[in-house]
Amino acid sequence: MLNLVIMARCLNSVCTDHRTVKGDFLKGIIAMPARRALEKEKIDSLEKLSDYSEEEIMSLHGFGKNTMDKLKNHMNEYKVSFKNENFEIES
Repeated sequence: MLNLVIMARCLNSVCTDHRTVKGDFLKGIIAMPARRALEKEKIDSLEKLSDYSEEEIMSLHGFGKNTMDKLKNHMNEYKVSFKNENFEIES
């Protein structure tokens, strides 16, 4: 029985470890699956994000229209745009 408890604790730490994100980049802006996808690509700043096109980011797991809209709004606030795009100024 003790072995089962030890195994469960080990498995729990292994299973939950991949579900976390190390930094706070875009925390509260986009959901965890999208944040994990960005972290996997080593995108941890708006500057690095601006090196990618919208299509490249949309191809990542966790990105859909809703997430992209939230991300683009956040980028517009900081006057940052995707590669080959200019930021949009809202009237």
